[in-house]
Amino acid sequence: MNKKVSTTAILTGIILILAAALVMVLAYLGNQRPAARGIEPLVTIAPMEPDSSKWGLNFPNQFDTLMLTESNNTRTNYGGSEPYSKLEANPRLVRLFAGYGFSKDYNEERGHANSLTDVRETLRVSEKTPGTCYSCKAATNPKLWNEMGMEAFDATPFMELGKRIDDPIGCANCHEAGTMRLIVTNPALDNALKAQGINWEDLSRQEMRTVVCANCHVEYYFAGENKLLVFPWSGGTTVDAISDYYAELDFKDWQHAESGAPMIKIQHPEYEFYTAGSTHYNAGVACADCHMPYTRDGAAKFSTHDVKSPLLNPEQSCGACHTDVDYAVTRVKIIQDTVANTMQTTEEALIAAIDAIVAAADTPGVDETLLAEARRLHREAQLRWDFIAAENSMGFHNPEEALRILADAIDLAYQAQLKAAEAAGSVLSVETSSQ
Repeated sequence: MNKKVSTTAILTGIILILAAALVMVLAYLGNQRPAARGIEPLVTIAPMEPDSSKWGLNFPNQFDTLMLTESNNTRTNYGGSEPYSKLEANPRLVRLFAGYGFSKDYNEERGHANSLTDVRETLRVSEKTPGTCYSCKAATNPKLWNEMGMEAFDATPFMELGKRIDDPIGCANCHEAGTMRLIVTNPALDNALKAQGINWEDLSRQEMRTVVCANCHVEYYFAGENKLLVFPWSGGTTVDAISDYYAELDFKDWQHAESGAPMIKIQHPEYEFYTAGSTHYNAGVACADCHMPYTRDGAAKFSTHDVKSPLLNPEQSCGACHTDVDYAVTRVKIIQDTVANTMQTTEEALIAAIDAIVAAADTPGVDETLLAEARRLHREAQLRWDFIAAENSMGFHNPEEALRILADAIDLAYQAQLKAAEAAGSVLSVETSSQ
């Protein structure tokens, strides 16, 4: 009996000692600094540092691939980054944008490292251009927004503001120095997300790998005399919600030189188009997954910053998910060809609408109410066509939505043509009845 009690006491003591030791080990581990991910940084990066080469000291692979965007001028079937004139490639654009700067100069965009050069060389820039046009062009912007505030930044003339800007798009546009987390840097994006009840700091890293692209790749307009940058998202981010937003605001970018319609120029709405229920977006695929796929340099795995069309490196971009890369690339071509053909049909319908409105406006005694409705329909049709034309994927980011929008644009363009004919025909009806 005594031996049994003695053995039990010994085992109990051992268990207590082991438990105490485990608690001490866990407490010790809990008080240790977490191990740094990757290699310890060589230098400290100042907050909002605009010079990407300084970030490159800590992240050479990312920086070296970012610099490739300066020379990756390769053209794809419907895009890429070769600097060709869209007006020469498609002369219809001259009439579609009649009376606006895009009828004089409209070139394919080049890679991120060329952002400053391209915006400064375009013929659309003049002494009247506001500083707002730099909003998506420079790594200097976050620092300037912090120092000046967005209102003063936008109100400063383009030429004057440019004297303070030296660095093209780079690390500071998307990353927080020190932590390297993805962040929203454009105040206009922050405002637009808040208007929808979204706090970007609550989003996951995968979600942010799309949201950071919305710092630039979005539709926007310049509000008021100070040309404040605003994203028209308060009613939603679909093309229909954006159209309603502008209509309620009674806003126009310019008056069409031929039709006289109050027009909207849509700007690269990749974020809105992609997130409007596309197949890839619904599957959780981020912009960076395709345009900045993971690659390797020896044992180091990193997201390439040579941002470009996935069609230029499909094995890395498409092959991460699709086992048959050739099939995936073929599907892209089929989709883009279909959208391109439908877009051409839309442009022909728009030109016909412009011709009909011009003819009606030249008719003495034309019904001005009907003519105004024809002009409104022209505006709505071209806004939708431009939503797809200005978006840089020839419909692939959201094929079903692209064809839906273009179908609406064609319908609206023909409605505009019929309304213009009705406006002119009403004069003939009156003259006939009077005889």
